Amino acid sequence: MSYILNIETATKNCSVAIAKNGVTIVCKETAELGYSHAEKLHVFIEEIIAEAGITMNDLAAIAVSQGPGSYTGLRIGVSAAKGLCYALQIPLISVDTLLVLASKVAKTDGLVIPMIDARRMEVYSAIFNSNKEKIREVQAEVLTEDSFSNVSETIYFVGDSNEKAKTILNKSNFVFLEDIVFPSANEMSAIAFDKFQKSDFEDVAYFEPYYLKDFMFAK
Repeated sequence: MSYILNIETATKNCSVAIAKNGVTIVCKETAELGYSHAEKLHVFIEEIIAEAGITMNDLAAIAVSQGPGSYTGLRIGVSAAKGLCYALQIPLISVDTLLVLASKVAKTDGLVIPMIDARRMEVYSAIFNSNKEKIREVQAEVLTEDSFSNVSETIYFVGDSNEKAKTILNKSNFVFLEDIVFPSANEMSAIAFDKFQKSDFEDVAYFEPYYLKDFMFAK
């Protein structure tokens, strides 16, 4: 029996879940206008551990969303995950944030394009088939009217960029799933457990989030 703590903080959604053998048993999350991850994350972890009826020592691994996403959010999540792994002497698992977002789509046709807002008309995106297999790697791209125009299949767009994207992406095969906005630790459970079974772990000392772009400090 393997309990894994999943941490997802790559976007405005501060989300944590406890999974047993790849199935979520407790999930707690909140998406607020201001990033409150630093205040909420450890409180949420304590609450779901108690609700699951286990202790930290029962955890077999910690999984964390690796990005791309918010620089601050990723730093908070990864720092917490690494600290817990070090203290508990258990493995660290990283999960592709865009795969987590795509996994919320329950469609059996077409393509899925999860997008995370990167300010203005830029997004972080990847392309997955209906089996959630990545067929185009993650990119930071500026959306234009011609974006994805070479694709004839139905495309399901998800993420916090949908509102701005649909103002210029208006082909007949484009479908915006408005109810899927943020990645969640709930969808991390199965992905993380698969990696756990394969011993696909990160080096706790050297692992860094996948920022995709350099962080620009305000001047």
